Amino acid sequence: MSGFLEELLGEKLVTGGGEEVDVHSLGARGISLLGLYFGCSLSAPCAQLSGSLAAFYGRLRGDAAAGPGAGAGAGPGPGAGAAAEPEPRRRLEIVFVSSDQDQRQWQDFVRDMPWLALPYKEKHRKLKLWNKYRISNIPSLIFLDATTGKVVCRNGLLVIRDDPEGLEFPWGPKPFREVIAGPLLRNNGQSLESSSLEGSHVGVYFSAHWCPPCRSLTRVLVESYRKIKEAGQKFEIIFVSADRSEDSFKQYFSEMPWLAVPYTDEARRSRLNRLYGIQGIPTLIVLDPQGEVITRQGRVEVLNDEDCREFPWHPKPVLELSDSNAVQLNEGPCLVLFVDSEDDGESEAAKQLIQPIAEKIIAKYKAKEEEAPLLFFVAGEDDMTDSLRDYTNLPEAAPLLTILDMSARAKYVMDVEEITPAIVEAFVNDFLAEKLKPEPI
Repeated sequence: MSGFLEELLGEKLVTGGGEEVDVHSLGARGISLLGLYFGCSLSAPCAQLSGSLAAFYGRLRGDAAAGPGAGAGAGPGPGAGAAAEPEPRRRLEIVFVSSDQDQRQWQDFVRDMPWLALPYKEKHRKLKLWNKYRISNIPSLIFLDATTGKVVCRNGLLVIRDDPEGLEFPWGPKPFREVIAGPLLRNNGQSLESSSLEGSHVGVYFSAHWCPPCRSLTRVLVESYRKIKEAGQKFEIIFVSADRSEDSFKQYFSEMPWLAVPYTDEARRSRLNRLYGIQGIPTLIVLDPQGEVITRQGRVEVLNDEDCREFPWHPKPVLELSDSNAVQLNEGPCLVLFVDSEDDGESEAAKQLIQPIAEKIIAKYKAKEEEAPLLFFVAGEDDMTDSLRDYTNLPEAAPLLTILDMSARAKYVMDVEEITPAIVEAFVNDFLAEKLKPEPI
């Protein structure tokens, strides 16, 4: 356990009071669940979360008088019975991962935290964690199995709200079939049991009427749904509403030809959000008939494939950069190969060139049940690509091999006359080994 934790967090953490704690001591204390709390002192929602999280943390650990640094203790207090095993639900530790740019503000913020924090100076490690877990907003709280490193829950904020006493600890993922169990609605009032989904591909659609991008996607998705059904495919969509009132839900759902979780079933809607770690809407998760995730990027796939010829949209190792998928550039480091041609043939050749290394990287991390640390793109010539070059201050050369890390505002550029598979693989491996020197964006 300690080897994984040290690789993830480094050798030292700090308490709110500034005392150093050896990371390997977490393993010795039998920590079974690790929470990573991503936040910033300047964020009012983070300040609000810290208060409720402190109470939650104390209840689960049995720290009735949990104060600053209480999470760093080496064992039970006096009279607790040193030989007794702690209850499994108390084997929790939380580590704060800050995006603060001012050390004094960071110190003031962590001072009253009863859990641990990455040291302020560990900025590079913090950024790696943000990229590794695809954190897109704050506050965010994810839970990891402290032994294997596997993500147990991507939306810890809902855990605090839905299970304040920790009765469902350790909040591991449940099968879709179990989470969705119960009645589903059609907009004519008809009710169907979730068992009617068996044998079908399923789109789980997180959306709300108050969200303009949601309404735009819904209009496209209605047509996609119709085309897929007319083609004889077994496909159903489940609307999971984030509307602010039942009237808004009913108005929005009246436009939809598919099923929905009843608005009044807030617990089931929340469990689905927890299951898929939803951080923003609209989100469309596409599942195979066994309930396993095919893609979390259903929104991008629907917009890119208006004729639904590639349904059910199994992920491609290499994407052609477009207006609809450019948002993924913000999700973490991305390899982008720029080609100097509007010719589809040249773009296809570029995709084939980098596909072997993309497939190798994806397979390696999939075997570890982790997301790949890089996304792979080919960019042709269009206004969006020109804007990306301008924004990142890239040379006009082509072909041009780059890795862009928007969250770190860093770029890595290989400007050579000929790009070969060996050059791509060496470039990627050097990046993953942290051997490349970044240039600022």
